[in-house]
Amino acid sequence: MRTGGQEESLIKLGESIIGAAIKVHSHLGPGLLESVYEACLVHELRQRGLAVEAQRIVPVQYEGLVLDSAFRLDVLVEDRVVLEIKSVNQLLPIHKAQLISYLRLGNFPLGYLMNFNEVHMRQGIKRVVGKL
Repeated sequence: MRTGGQEESLIKLGESIIGAAIKVHSHLGPGLLESVYEACLVHELRQRGLAVEAQRIVPVQYEGLVLDSAFRLDVLVEDRVVLEIKSVNQLLPIHKAQLISYLRLGNFPLGYLMNFNEVHMRQGIKRVVGKL
């Protein structure tokens, strides 16, 4: 069970992440590869003093079977918030489902689906809450 302080901490962390994404998007604009946005966002988040891992491998366990490198998170911030980076014409339901699975399998409390291929970055950010 999370305390109010932990939830408040996640909210502040989310605000910092969104601010960083908006800054990167404002500088670069839409239309580039996801890898470019990911690298620049990781840099910006680190500049803000946050612990950030790009392409974090997460194992999956199923009935005693352990798949050591089952999937990679685009970005993990402060070991709590998953960022799924996209640069697509339109976010699809499968993109959100993918993030929800990452949150559940990694037991992460919060995630953001970020589509940098938008005129205004705020339109491309979707917040997804995991198990609190």
